[in-house]
Amino acid sequence: MVRWAGWWLEFPRSLRLVALVRGCAAVGAGGILFLGPLVFHREGFGSLQIGLALALASGGGLLARGLSGLALDRGAPLALPMRVAALLSIAGDLLLFHAHHWPPFGLGEFFLGLAMGAYWPAADLAVAQLSAPLPSSEGFALARSADALGVCLGALLGCGLAAALGPQALRLIYAVDISGMLLLLLLVRRLPRHGSPAVRSGPPLAAGRAWIMPLLPLLLLALLGSGIISLQQSALPLDMAQGGLARPGLTEAGPGLLIGLQLGLLLLMQWPVGHWLASKPVRLGLRLSLLAFAAGCGLLALSALLSNGLLLLLAAQPLLALASAAFLPSIAEAVVETAAPEHQGLALGLYSQTWALSGIALPPLAGWLLEQQRHGLGLWLLMGGLCLPALALTHQKAEPRARNY
Repeated sequence: MVRWAGWWLEFPRSLRLVALVRGCAAVGAGGILFLGPLVFHREGFGSLQIGLALALASGGGLLARGLSGLALDRGAPLALPMRVAALLSIAGDLLLFHAHHWPPFGLGEFFLGLAMGAYWPAADLAVAQLSAPLPSSEGFALARSADALGVCLGALLGCGLAAALGPQALRLIYAVDISGMLLLLLLVRRLPRHGSPAVRSGPPLAAGRAWIMPLLPLLLLALLGSGIISLQQSALPLDMAQGGLARPGLTEAGPGLLIGLQLGLLLLMQWPVGHWLASKPVRLGLRLSLLAFAAGCGLLALSALLSNGLLLLLAAQPLLALASAAFLPSIAEAVVETAAPEHQGLALGLYSQTWALSGIALPPLAGWLLEQQRHGLGLWLLMGGLCLPALALTHQKAEPRARNY
C-alpha cells in the first residue's frame, strides 16, 4: 500500500486531480456503454433500434465535441465543459432509468451523447496542459489507466447488481452514473482554469487551416480504432447474446462477464503498456494496436463457426484489451504532438468527433448485419481486415520521446 501511495504521489497534483475526475466519469460510463444495450435488448428492442439510438447519441456528441473544443481554444475554463457534461449526463440517466418506449430511450441516449461530446475534449486537453513537468505522453498513460479502472469498476458493479438482484437490476447502472457525475461536479471545482500548453517537438506548423492537414491520417486511424471499440460496446454484447452460426447464445449475465474480463485485462495492461509506449514513437503504439485489433476481430469472427466458440471469444479478450491499451494513449498523444498549442483544443475536438462519427455509422450498420445474418462473422471479418491496410497510415516521422523527469 505504501508503495502504491508513493507511486501515486510522484505525479503532479493537478494531474492526479484530472485522473480522479476521469476515473469518476468512467465508473458510470463502464456500466452504460457496455451494459446499456443489454438493458434495452431485454426490454424487447431490436438490434437495429438499439443501434439507431446509439447513433443518435453519437450525433449529439458530434455537435458537442466541436463546440467544446472551439470554446476551449477561445479561453473557456477546463472545468466548464465538464460541468455541462455532468448535468447533461444526469438528465439522460433519469430518462433512461424509466424508459420503456422509443421516445424516452432515444432522447436519453441523445443527452448522453451530448454529455460525452462536451466532456472528452476538455478531459484530454486537461491531461495535455496539466502533466508538466512530466511529458504529456506519461500523463495520457495515467489518465487512460484511470479511465480503465473506472470503466472496469462500473461494468463489474453492473454485472454484480444483475447477479445479486436479477437481470432487471441492470437499470441501476444509470443510478451509478448519476452518483459519479455528482462526485465529478465536486472535483472539477478544484481544477485550474487553464494549464500550460503541451510542448511540441518538431517544426512549427504553417498558419491558417494548413495545421489540419497533418492530422488527417491520425483522424482516419481514430475513426477505425474508435469504431472497433464502439462495436465492442454495442454490437459485441448483442452478438454474444444472439449466438453465431454454431456458437449458442449466452444469457444476459454471460456477455457482461466476458466484457468484464476484457475490461479487467485492460485495467491490468493499461499502465504498463501506456508507460512503456510513452518513451517510444507514437507510430509504434498505433501499429501495435492495429495488429492486436485485427487478431482479436479475427477470433471473434471465427467463434461464430464453432459450437465451442466461447473459447475463441475468451481468447480474443486479451488481444482486444492490448489493442485498446496501446491505441487510446497513443492516438491522443499523437494529436497533441501534431497540433500547434493554440489549436490543441479544436484538434482534440476533431479527434473526439471521430468517436462520434464511428458511433453514428457503425452501430446501426452492425445492428442491421446482426439482424440479417444472425451472426457476427461478416462484421468482425470486415473490421479486422480494415486494420491491415491502415498500417500504412502510421508511417510518421517521429522520434522517441525523451522523459523530462
